[in-house]
Amino acid sequence: MKKNGLFITLEGPDGAGKTSVLEILARRLENSGIDFLKTREPGGIRISEKIREIILDNDHTEMEARTEALLYAAARRQHLIEKIIPALEAGKVVLCDRFIDSSIAYQGAARGIGTEEVRSINRFAIGDTMPDLTILLDVPAEEGIRRISEGRGHEVNRLDTEGLGFHNKVRSEYLRIAEREPERVVLVDATKNLEDTAEVAWTAIKSRMK
Repeated sequence: MKKNGLFITLEGPDGAGKTSVLEILARRLENSGIDFLKTREPGGIRISEKIREIILDNDHTEMEARTEALLYAAARRQHLIEKIIPALEAGKVVLCDRFIDSSIAYQGAARGIGTEEVRSINRFAIGDTMPDLTILLDVPAEEGIRRISEGRGHEVNRLDTEGLGFHNKVRSEYLRIAEREPERVVLVDATKNLEDTAEVAWTAIKSRMK
């Protein structure tokens, strides 16, 4: 793929404020006159949104971990081919709420499938299309769960209802990813107020656009 645009993903544990920060960043790009696409995973297009409904449905408690991981990868593939790659080829900045790192943290580490196994599934799904920049919003699991319980702009889905141990594993794997790939991943303290968190993220984006 000939990529002319900039692929930016936002990652973080549940309750980190990704969606709220993404909205602020989108407004900054719009006000700067930059051509961009805002999207999310799983979802972003018709097929992937239907897969999202299946994965996150609170009634689907019987879903097995590998089934979950494969559904995420399938949704990601369709989203990538139908929406992300065309936008990048057109020279746009793509802002995506979650991507491959979420699968590694949630299914690979927290579900216990294995991070390398999940990477392998997703390498098949995405080929060589990796984010140019990943902004990792970091909060302790306890803080994220507290925010979710308070209903701070977050839909409560099947993964949110997992216990503290699950969410601690998610956060730990995210931190390992950031340590392993510092050239791609910018770690942002998301325990601060929303405006300060978004400002740090915006500074990282401006640096990459230059």
